[in-house]
Amino acid sequence: MTTEKKAGKKRADSRKKAARPGPGRPTKSQSMSRHVELLDSALDLFSEKGYQHTTMDDIAASLGMAKRTIYSHYGDKKALFKAVLQRAIDAWIIPTERLRSAETDDLDETLVRVGSLLVENMLSDAGLRLLRITNAEAYRMPEIGAFTNEQGTRPTLDYLADLFRRRMQRKRGSAFDADRAAFAFLNIIVGAPANLTAWGMTFDRDSITEHARYSVKLFLHGVLDDQAGR
Repeated sequence: MTTEKKAGKKRADSRKKAARPGPGRPTKSQSMSRHVELLDSALDLFSEKGYQHTTMDDIAASLGMAKRTIYSHYGDKKALFKAVLQRAIDAWIIPTERLRSAETDDLDETLVRVGSLLVENMLSDAGLRLLRITNAEAYRMPEIGAFTNEQGTRPTLDYLADLFRRRMQRKRGSAFDADRAAFAFLNIIVGAPANLTAWGMTFDRDSITEHARYSVKLFLHGVLDDQAGR
């Protein structure tokens, strides 16, 4: 059993013990706690077994919860899966306010700071878990990939496009496409480390910053400008 599977089983066992019903009607906070436990347990199972091989019986059994209780909140497994992904996204995504707080008067340094934050976040346990589960299921259920992109990637793209409009539009002119620039930036800065990590490579904080700094120079000035400036 892998470390991740052992950790998931341990969390599930802890939730089972905590979930034993006591006397009287559950309070609102207890009901909310049970709901969170449901989403967390489902995430463990979906991550370990995949969407197709995880049943509602599995999820109910992991919590000692009646299956009808789960169906009363979510009409089917796909609706529960989306709720699980939404919770995982909400726990992982960097708030726009935090990205804005990394901005400085120097655009290059701002982009290095923002890029480093985004890469570190993508390479966190929560980020890689979300990446793996989405990649594993998106080819069977394209709407899951679209859902994760809209909820997890769109807010960051919107922030980056706004940043580029504020800091680059005036210099670049009306032909400058901030939305396309945001998409390119995210793929250059974040996409490569995420893909390489999924293939087994590792990055420490210094290498993340080094990658961000070089990629920002490449993004802003291009390969030819970079070579000419050496």
